[in-house]
Amino acid sequence: MEQVNQQQIVTIDRGLFLVRYAAAEDQARPPRVKLSADPGSNGNISFVLFPDHHEPVLWQPETCLVVRALAASKLAVQVLPMEKGGSTAAVVRIEPLNQGKAAPSLRRDQPALDLGSFRVLGHLTRRGDVIVNSDEWLAGPTMPARIEGISIDWPGKPADLEIRYAVKTAKSQSISGRIVQLGGFAGTRGKAMPLVGLTVEMGGAAASDFQMSAEAIFLGAPAMRVQGKRIVLSGPTGREPLVGLRLGIGTVRRIEPLARKRASVKSERASRRSDRARNRVKPKRQVAARR
Repeated sequence: MEQVNQQQIVTIDRGLFLVRYAAAEDQARPPRVKLSADPGSNGNISFVLFPDHHEPVLWQPETCLVVRALAASKLAVQVLPMEKGGSTAAVVRIEPLNQGKAAPSLRRDQPALDLGSFRVLGHLTRRGDVIVNSDEWLAGPTMPARIEGISIDWPGKPADLEIRYAVKTAKSQSISGRIVQLGGFAGTRGKAMPLVGLTVEMGGAAASDFQMSAEAIFLGAPAMRVQGKRIVLSGPTGREPLVGLRLGIGTVRRIEPLARKRASVKSERASRRSDRARNRVKPKRQVAARR
């Protein structure tokens, strides 16, 4: 706002603004600039004043104050002459202030892992639906049973983590090989159609912080254990029924960058050499006594 004569109503957005009295036509007796909230914006506008000042008034050029608006508001800017008939020509500028945005961190803190709501539902032959928690056996070594379908659910998972899975059935079915999102059911019910394969994979921004772990037992084959962002489970021939499954999720331990680790090792070695040098005791020279 380059020229303000007497009074002007200025619309400002939500935020902080620097109101600066830049110049006056009458340098000897400049007018004063008085600020106030328009009646409809009283609750939204406040002023940050210099200590010992009680009114939002700028008395001469090269002065300023800060306006804080909680919402879009109207600010009244009034230019008053120093004396009757005096000049009201002044240059007042309103400049928005901001603190910027924090740059995204290159290193994220290790996420907290809450598996309290992690569940695996399995439909077992002759037993129906069975639900287990993280790292608990569905069927398995003590009570093996053919698993016909599964559903993985985790309401408390991190928002930027995705989990998908697909199953392979013993005979061709429409669900076989189809990718299912978290909470969906993959497999069949009541068809005596066991699963012969399972694939689970992670995605999303947080995938680098987590990994799946799985133990599986296929009929007539030894138990297998795999872990990673993507796990694939099947028997030796790919036709053995799945009769035991245990799923879990863990955080990935971050490895210190090699360059930093080498620098740390070098520093530690140098410190040890320095300690040895300080603690080394020089042998006393033996002088033969003269008779």
